Amino acid sequence: MASYTVSGALQRVLFGLQRVSFKSRCHVNTTVSQYSTVYDSNEKTFDKILIANRGEIACRVMKTCKKMGIKTVAVHSDVDSSAVHVKMADEAVCVGPAPTNKSYLNMDAIMKAIKQTGAQAVHPGYGFLSENKEFARRLAAEGVTFIGPDTHAIQAMGDKIESKLIAKKAKVNTIPGFDGVVKDAEEAVRIAGEIGYPVMIKASAGGGGKGMRIAWNDEETREGFRFSSQEAASSFGDDRLLIEKFIDNPRHIEIQVLADKHGNALWLNERECSIQRRNQKVVEEAPSTFLDPETRQAMGEQAVSLAKAVQYSSAGTVEFLVDSRKNFYFLEMNTRLQVEHPITECITGLDLVQEMIRVASGYTLRHKQADIPINGWAIESRVYAEDPYKSFGLPSIGRLSQYQEPVNLLQVRVDSGIQEGSDISIYYDPMISKLVTYGSTRAEALQRMVEALDSYVIQGVTHNIPLLREVITHPRFISGDISTKFLQEVYPEGFKGHQLSDSERRELVATAASVFVVAQIRSQRFLGNLRVSSSQQERRRWELSVELEKGVHAVTVSHSGSACTVDLDGKRMDVSSEWNLASALLPVTINGTQRTVQCLSRNAAGEIELQYFGTSVAEGQEICVIEAMKMQNSMTASKTAKVKSVHCKAGDTVGEGDLLVELE
Repeated sequence: MASYTVSGALQRVLFGLQRVSFKSRCHVNTTVSQYSTVYDSNEKTFDKILIANRGEIACRVMKTCKKMGIKTVAVHSDVDSSAVHVKMADEAVCVGPAPTNKSYLNMDAIMKAIKQTGAQAVHPGYGFLSENKEFARRLAAEGVTFIGPDTHAIQAMGDKIESKLIAKKAKVNTIPGFDGVVKDAEEAVRIAGEIGYPVMIKASAGGGGKGMRIAWNDEETREGFRFSSQEAASSFGDDRLLIEKFIDNPRHIEIQVLADKHGNALWLNERECSIQRRNQKVVEEAPSTFLDPETRQAMGEQAVSLAKAVQYSSAGTVEFLVDSRKNFYFLEMNTRLQVEHPITECITGLDLVQEMIRVASGYTLRHKQADIPINGWAIESRVYAEDPYKSFGLPSIGRLSQYQEPVNLLQVRVDSGIQEGSDISIYYDPMISKLVTYGSTRAEALQRMVEALDSYVIQGVTHNIPLLREVITHPRFISGDISTKFLQEVYPEGFKGHQLSDSERRELVATAASVFVVAQIRSQRFLGNLRVSSSQQERRRWELSVELEKGVHAVTVSHSGSACTVDLDGKRMDVSSEWNLASALLPVTINGTQRTVQCLSRNAAGEIELQYFGTSVAEGQEICVIEAMKMQNSMTASKTAKVKSVHCKAGDTVGEGDLLVELE
């Protein structure tokens, strides 16, 4: 059998820089006790609970219900019929088509599902009907328990005007402003002038950043009044607005409260939620780096005072704005389980869903204020199917073609309601998961978050992991120098992705060159042996030309076993790995430093796309081009034959599919 060699062939490998991925499925790493559900079989609660929600929060509630021996009922739209929360439940009922107003907000259909399944109680999760007093009233009328506060508390705290008046009466610090409803734009201008600019115009019945505008002058007040009232009417069916002093450059810090039906109430410490975009949270942590014990206690006591003022019973959150001098002002109270509740569970050890179920069943709280600890530090990153390069995150839709959560890492918790193959649709919130890391110190929790982000594989949709990674590794965030304006101040021109340092560029070039060499060696072997005659020795030294950011680097790679020695710009770099190129994750050690690189794709032409340092590959971003010089690629004839013709000569550049030699 004859073999033919074409020398001087040109091969290229494209290495897209930086990217990290997530995966979630309402999973808590069992090796770490991040919260504990202690089930007392003598404590009768409910036999069956319907969860009037979807996605990760539905899965989260079901997990605790299962631990407590409670059967669960899922409701779903027709497009969610194969969703994870549907599969996790003991029973599932379709409540309508995809649009939320015809399914998850369809009270008639949900009430019918309750009767059909015999559910004794309903947990609303967050969003949808969780703070709808009419839904709570209808449940009460049917003798079904609403796992949350009563209608009075929902009504009082859901109306920002009424809640502010109640807060003042309860001696809770409030932001200076107008206590009534603003009638029209001109009255808004007059009130703003009396309060003093800047002012915040916001919907009385609002939440989640909707119906809110900041005004710095009369014209912006008129425009803000118009837009806020329109947005409030469409989002909440209530166009009433209020105006208050805007606290410039504040922190957003909230207090978790827990109260029962017997007059007992606790504060479960704070959560720092200042990293936001468009008034919506992105990264949260507990505790806050900013609060001292005295301020924490004062905020906690005022939060409990407010809860008692409305006879609150369940888990709830009192949100405050905190200025640079630690003055704090009541913002609003969320009468439901908060999205970011997992970080409180991590530092206290409490299962808030279990506590809500116990309270709804009429039991007293099991703990006293002195029992509530701050053990360690927890950080939550909200992973969204969003493009972070567009206004810090515009929704992305698509199917998760590959999805792998970093749940193999210690002290990592992922709450999600999706799996590989799930669709991120236009109908619902684009959240993929809540990624939570825990450590005995903040530095430990942050380091685990970096590792988790680097190990999170998400393909098929654009996601915001690049932004999350940049935030938690930014010097300002690490030092605790943050406010609600963090993103705008750090990225005034918008988020552009990770900018490589000189050492990181060298790491990338060395890693890319090593991956290239290992891939080439693998392609020359079959079942562990060289594909050609045993007399031919495997190549040990490779000379490459690597182009990165329009700069060209002469690289020499020596390969031995699992290690590569890379000579780059006069510097030596040792790169080692198990080199499992079939895996999405590629852990590498570069001069003793561990990195996690993701292999996004690899095609038959030998092109490999890598993710590095958490930045998504995007048009116009850097690519790393490798050219192998003095390289011989051996082609083996499949049978004994004569050469009919040769269509190339030494030194020619050939491409995939080019005809080189004809046999007969």
